[in-house]
Order: sequence, then structure tokens, then C-alpha cells
Amino acid sequence: MLIVDLILFLLSLLVLIRFAEYAIRYSSRIAKILRFPEFIVSFFIVALISILPEATISIISAFNGNPELGMGTLLGSNIADLTLIFGVVALFAKKEIKVESKILKNNFFYIALLSFPLILGFDGEFSRIDGLMLVVLGFLFFIRIYSESKKFPRKNNVKKGSLAKNLLLLLLSLILILLSAFLTVKYAVNFANDVKLPAVLIGFTILALGTCLPELTLSIEAVRKNHDELALGDILGTVIIDATIILGLVALISPFSYNPNNIYITGIGLFLAGIFVTYFMNSGKSINKLEGLMLITFYILFVLIGFFANKIFGLN
Repeated sequence: MLIVDLILFLLSLLVLIRFAEYAIRYSSRIAKILRFPEFIVSFFIVALISILPEATISIISAFNGNPELGMGTLLGSNIADLTLIFGVVALFAKKEIKVESKILKNNFFYIALLSFPLILGFDGEFSRIDGLMLVVLGFLFFIRIYSESKKFPRKNNVKKGSLAKNLLLLLLSLILILLSAFLTVKYAVNFANDVKLPAVLIGFTILALGTCLPELTLSIEAVRKNHDELALGDILGTVIIDATIILGLVALISPFSYNPNNIYITGIGLFLAGIFVTYFMNSGKSINKLEGLMLITFYILFVLIGFFANKIFGLN
């Protein structure tokens, strides 16, 4: 049964990732048809679609009475985004990932937001009040970004296309994402039980890595075409939405308590990852290949610490 659960889990995850990529593609086309600014496409369209895999997994986990898996997936995928994904994208960039001063302006605001999951969850539980606070903070972030969106240049080279056709394809992609996310959760929990691993550990490793692949592929393509701002906006937007709105929704749906070691590892890891990325962005207004390797190393250490902590303390 272990092998069957593993194979079905991997197949479901592959379907989930594949249709998330399609959803990103069609949403980007819609944004171009409607003449949205590139920054809006990045933070409000692409990032919103990029979070669908981990968001659907987390929300379905909450409805299924296993919110710890959702928390592990969300925070784990955020750490992977800020370290592994940024690092790999930096290695694929022609020289380095350029950071515009407009994005730098909000960096410390990002760090402040990333500290809230750690602060609110430090007592070993997320209540509905905690969830409401996170959702409100996430929407305040969107309002702030939207108020500054006019500072970013608009794209004039609008590609022609059928709005109705792309909307239909986007809708079909979203339906398949939801179905595959449900199956992914089911077989991930089965696999975790088969190998005697806690769900949160599966969440912040296997599921977290898998759900980060859509933004990874999009960001690599963006930096190759010299659209560094699109890559940065997608990754940073995804991280903030996950750590506030989606985690908040999980707590609103199903308040939960857990071993505080979970939040100590994932929450502190997320906060430190945010600090490292912010420092690299401010140091030279870019993330070069050496800094990318350092971020990848940080992620590897985080995963090793997670497994080591599970052996010593247990993440139940």
C-alpha cells in the first residue's frame, strides 16, 4: 500500500503542478488583453494563480480536519520560494536578478508581515482571531501595493487574443487544480501514515517543493527575457499571500493546535529567509549567483534541521 500511495501522490501532484502552469499562462494572457500594468500582472494576477496549489491543499486539509498539513505546506513553500526558488532563478539569470528601487522600498514591510505567523503561532495554536488578523494584514498589503501600482510602467505591446477563450481555459485549469489538490492531500496523508512521518513534515518538504514549481518555471522564463521585476513580484507576492491570507483562512476554517516545535522551525526559518533575501536585495540592488547559492544552501540546511528535529523532538 505504501508504494501505491506514493505513486498516486506523485501523479496527483504532477497533475496539480501542470495545470497550475496552464492557469498562470492563461491568466497572463488575460492580463495582457485587458492592458494591465506588468507590476499588477505580477503581484495581483500571476502571484494569485501561483498560490493555487498550496492554497487549495491547505484549505482542503483544513476542511478534512488536518490543518497542520496545510500550515506545513504554506510555510514550507514560502521558505522554498525565498531561498531555493530565488537561488535557482539567480543561477539561471544572465548575470544577476536586478532589483528596482520601487520594489526595494517595500522590503521591510514584507519582513514585518512575515513575522506575524511566527508571533501569532508562538503559543502552539492558531485561533480564528489569529486567522482573522492574518487575513486583514494580507488585504492591507494588497491595498498598499495597489496604491503604489501607478508608479510602475505599463506595457504597450498588448498581444491579441480571445478573452472568452482564455477565460474558459483558465476556469477549466482551476477546476482541475482543485480536483488534483484534493487527491494530493488524500495520498500525502496516507503516505505520511504509511512511513510513520507527521503530516507537517510532509507538508514543508515534499508538498512545499512541488507546489513551488509553477513560480519557479515562470520566474526562470521571466529573468531569461529580462523581466526581473515580474519574477520578483511573483515570488514576493506569493510568499506574502500564503503567509497571511491563506494561512489565515486555514485558521478561520479549522482552528488548530500543534507541537510548538513546528512553528519554531518553519516560522523562524521563514523569517530568517526573508531577512537574507532583503539583505541581498539592499546590498547591491540585485541577487547575484553567489548569493543564489547561499540561499540554496540555507534551504538545504532548513530541510536537514527539520528532519533532525523530527528525530529528536518529534513533530506531532
